[in-house]
This record gives sequence, C-alpha cells and structure tokens, in this order.
Amino acid sequence: MVSKFYVETLGCPKNEVDSEKIMGLLASQGLSQTTDVAKADVVVVNTCAFIEEARRESIDTILHLSDQRKKGARLVVTGCMAERYGDELAAELPEVDQVAGFGVSIQFGRKPVALGATAVPSFDLLNLPRPKSSAPWAYVKIAEGCDRSCGFCAIPSFRGPQRSRDVASLLSEVESLQVKEVVLVAQDLASYGKDRPDELGAGAIVPLVRSVSELVERVRLLYLYPSDLSDELISAILDTGVSYFDLSLQHVSKPLLRKMRRWGDGERFLNRIADIRKASPKAVFRSNFIVGYPGETESDHDKMLHFIREAQLDWCGFFTYSPEEGTHAVGMPDQVPHELALERHGELQEMQDAITASHRDDEIGEVHRVLVDEVGVGRSHREAPGIDGVVNIPAHLGVGTFVDVRITEAIGPDLVGEVSSKVTGDSNSR
Repeated sequence: MVSKFYVETLGCPKNEVDSEKIMGLLASQGLSQTTDVAKADVVVVNTCAFIEEARRESIDTILHLSDQRKKGARLVVTGCMAERYGDELAAELPEVDQVAGFGVSIQFGRKPVALGATAVPSFDLLNLPRPKSSAPWAYVKIAEGCDRSCGFCAIPSFRGPQRSRDVASLLSEVESLQVKEVVLVAQDLASYGKDRPDELGAGAIVPLVRSVSELVERVRLLYLYPSDLSDELISAILDTGVSYFDLSLQHVSKPLLRKMRRWGDGERFLNRIADIRKASPKAVFRSNFIVGYPGETESDHDKMLHFIREAQLDWCGFFTYSPEEGTHAVGMPDQVPHELALERHGELQEMQDAITASHRDDEIGEVHRVLVDEVGVGRSHREAPGIDGVVNIPAHLGVGTFVDVRITEAIGPDLVGEVSSKVTGDSNSR
C-alpha cells in the first residue's frame, strides 16, 4: 500500500511555495498526497513564526492535527518555528515526532525523506522543483532571506541573508507550473539580484518581470520595499498590464521609521503613489503597517490617519506591534501599552475599511477581465489571490479561463459580476 502524506501550511505566500516544494519532493519519494489528515501516514505542519499571534496559531494547529491523525502516523513540524525554536518545540511538544528546520530531512519509515541541503547536498528547498499547480495561478519565490535589519523583524536571524535564484531556474519553474498568473514573492522582492552582482546585479528584478510576463498572461509582485521602487520597475509593472503595487511601508512618520530602521516618510510615499496614478489611473495599491511600535506618539498616529485618508489605498493591513526576541525593538524605551495600540489599530482599520468599501462600490457598472480561480470565483488585476477580495461569478464559467464580467454588486470586499459581451472598463488588465 502506498504511504500517504498531509501538509498543513501556515503563514505567508512564501511558506505556500515551500510547502508545494515539500509536497513535490514527498511525491517523488513514492508517497501520495491526501487531504484527509486521518488517512495520512506522515503529517507535516509548515509553521509561521513572524509574530506572537502566528506562533500561537502554529502551536494550536500542531496540537489539533496531533489529535486528528491516525495511530502510528508521524507528526513533523517544519518551517519558521522549527528553524527558530526547534529545541524548545522538541522539548515542550512530546506530540511531535520530529522538528525539521530548513534543510533537514523528514524521518519517515527506515530512511529520511530529504527536505533540503543538510540531508542531501544537492537538495536546496529554494530551488527544488515543484509539481504542476492545481490552481490557475501560483506563487513563485525568487529569493530567500533578507539583508535588511528592520527593528521589528527577526526573519534574517532564521531565514539568513538574501539568496537570489538564477533566472533560468525561475523561468523553468514558471513554465512547469502551467498557470495563467504568477505572483512573484520574496522577503525583499525588489532587491532581487543584489547578492549576485556579477551574474544578476542591481535592478535585476526589471528584466525578470519582463521575462516572466512573456510566459504568462498575468504577473503580480508582492512585497516591494519603497526605496527600490524605481521608475524602471514601475514601468515594467505597468507594461505587464497588472498595475498592482504592494508596497511594504510599515509607517509614515519619519522619526518612527528611523527607529524602525526603515527608509522614507509619508510625503515621499504619497508623491510616489501620485506619480504612479498619473501614469496609470486604474493602478491598485496595497500596503501593511505596524501600529504601536515602541516610541509611537499620538503625533505619529495622527500622521498615519492623515496618510490613510490621503493615500486612498485599495487594500491595507494593520498589525499591532509584537515584540520579537533578538530584534532591535525589544530593548527600546517607550513601549506603547498594548491597549493603546489596539485602540489605534481599530481607528485605522475603521477608516481603511470605509475606503476599501467605497472603492469597491465604485466598481459597480465597470467591466473587468477576470481569471476564474475556482467554480464561481474569479479575480481581476485588482485582487491578489488569497489576500484581497474576490469577484463572485456564474458557476458555469470554466476554471482557468479569462472572462469579461460586468460588476453588478459590492458585498464588503467582494464583488459580484455577470458575463459581459462588451468591454467598457478595466483597460489596465489584460
């Protein structure tokens, strides 16, 4: 009987890519995938450790799946928590059979199933092949690690410095996935190639985007550091027809950003957004912000409110500051009381929710080209998969096809569309 595996993925899109590569490797070892944890012989949990809330979710998931697995099934924990807190997890969670950090093999049966370079030198999780995507879109990780030293982030301590993949391997992966949309991801996307100056060099993200756009109908970029958003990169993004900009801003107060060890300020951000909108009035913007970072004053918070009101971002996430072991911010003075941070968070979220709802209402009557992700659900260039809202569409439309739909209704972040015979809007999405 063929042994079965089950993989549960937590955290960001980059973890999704890692899990798909783990699945492909397990399948190549002769195991078959199951979506029923109770039928699996090996259960893998790919964890997230970015903030405290994510760590709690990871622990809860591990314990839940331990209860659900069949007798004799192995429970393996991998991902960021395994790498960062491997010894503690092994000591405190007797339910777990193995904690496998990056590059560690899964012990299954009498021999290991390799996950990376530690077990088999030729294996590297970043560059492992992936199976064909089961959806009409896929994340593609172009680099691992990060060279920045943001005051709130521990990722470089366990993901390591940036390692950019070579272009040939990336294009080969894109072709093998056989999808209509590729979403490029990395910890610091626009810095792609800076660690390989002789081969790739600064600004390598631009020719990469153009090359990928020749292979698929949609290319989307997530996690752009604002200082690296060059005119050339903006032009490359607009030329793909997917004018979607995911900017990693984190705050807008210049003094607080310097405490975060970050670049920029609200005025610079607003000017850059205005420049892009001038070039592409239909451009869509997403960002994330940290609320309650040590030293954040009422003045800093007021600047955030002003920015949110003026920027009119389409999508926005707010995260209450989480003190992370080993980061610069943990030892900083003027820690913001958690209750105050939550209050500020709520105020910002309420303002942004109203802006997002207003933007979605503005889409009523417009025609968008939608990629059908699954039965009855699609996305235009305005929605990133698994992050933003969706477009609810007729169930008879074929999965993996592009369809022009007229928006008839907005329900919160989601839209409702009917098939249109004439395109009258959304000319920025091809």
